[in-house]
Order: sequence, then C-alpha cells, then structure tokens
Amino acid sequence: MPDQVSNQDEAVQVPEQHSVEALEIAIGKQVRASRKRLHLTVAALAKQAQLSTGMLSKIENGQTSPSLATLTSLANALQVPVTSFFRSYEEQRDVTFIKAGEGLPIERRGSGAGHQYNLLGHTIGKPYSIEPYLITIDDQSEVFPVFQHAGTELIYMLEGRVTYRHANQIYTLEPGDTLFFDAEASHGPDEIQKLPCRYLSIIVSESTPI
Repeated sequence: MPDQVSNQDEAVQVPEQHSVEALEIAIGKQVRASRKRLHLTVAALAKQAQLSTGMLSKIENGQTSPSLATLTSLANALQVPVTSFFRSYEEQRDVTFIKAGEGLPIERRGSGAGHQYNLLGHTIGKPYSIEPYLITIDDQSEVFPVFQHAGTELIYMLEGRVTYRHANQIYTLEPGDTLFFDAEASHGPDEIQKLPCRYLSIIVSESTPI
C-alpha cells in the first residue's frame, strides 16, 4: 500500500543544499562589493589574495565554497573582517505565515458588532509600515465610521458588494475590484449592498519614530 502524504501546516524546510548555495551567493556578493569599493579589478584582488582570477570569479559568482583560509586571504587583501562576508546571509528577513481564519483580531474604530478586523502581518524595523487587514462585515449597518490616516491604502474586494466613499466620490466595489487611494482623505464604507462582505485592506505609511 503506498504511503499516505500528509498535509503540513508549517513552513516547508529549505533543503540543506539550497542553504549552502545561498551562503555561497551571499559571500560572493560581499566579496564583489568590497572589491568594487576599493576600485580593484578581479585580477588585482586575485594577485593580492594569492588566488587565480578564475577562482576569484567563481567565488564572486557564488559557484564555489571558499575555504576559511581563502576567505582570510581575501579579507586581508580587502582590509575587512572575515565576518563581513556573511553579513547579508545572516540578516534577519521578516516573514509572517497566517493560516486561513487565524489573523490576529484587532480593535479599530469601526470594529464591533458585525465588523471584524484581522491583522495578517506587520513589518519590523523598517522605515515604512505595512498593515494588511482582512475586513469582514456580516451584519447590516446603517452608520459607518469615517477614516482618515497617514499613508496610502489599497482595498481589494473578495466577497459581497459595498459602496465605498473616498472624499466626495462613491465607488461600488464587487469581488475582484480594487480601490487604491490617498488615505489622508476621508474614506470608509457607505452602504453594504450584499452580505457577507469581505475585503483586503493594505495600508502603507512611514513608520513613526520611537
């Protein structure tokens, strides 16, 4: 009987070989960047580091795994610490994985009975802020709050139908429709025409200094 394939809810692990290749590419980029900062040709750096130009070219293109001795020779020739070659590989990269229905519930003006905001991720340590929300409205309402905030917002309609106000204009949004606008102008739902109503809202703005 063939083995059953199970679904995994967690992120798929990158094979070790791919990690090695990523490290080789990261080292190569740092070596090339350091060489160019000193305005050295490949031949000039290879001579100073006592390497062949072919080997240095392979290193810069991420096509080989240089030994520690080779990296030390390059670091001495470039007048940088060996650890600088690993800098881009070790930098932390933001990633958020949210399973369906598991976005973080957020209390915002307008949330309440029949209105639900789920935060789907956020940026860390960046000069800008990106806030993606899944907004669900499953209760008919006659009054909606008016929003005004810094940045730019994109709305992508997923389900239902709603008229949406931006400044003095009203737009009818149906599944597949997109509204992209300056969020400093007053905006918000005007009338729910078909329930349930779901749309993706992505807000981009400058981060507020702490």
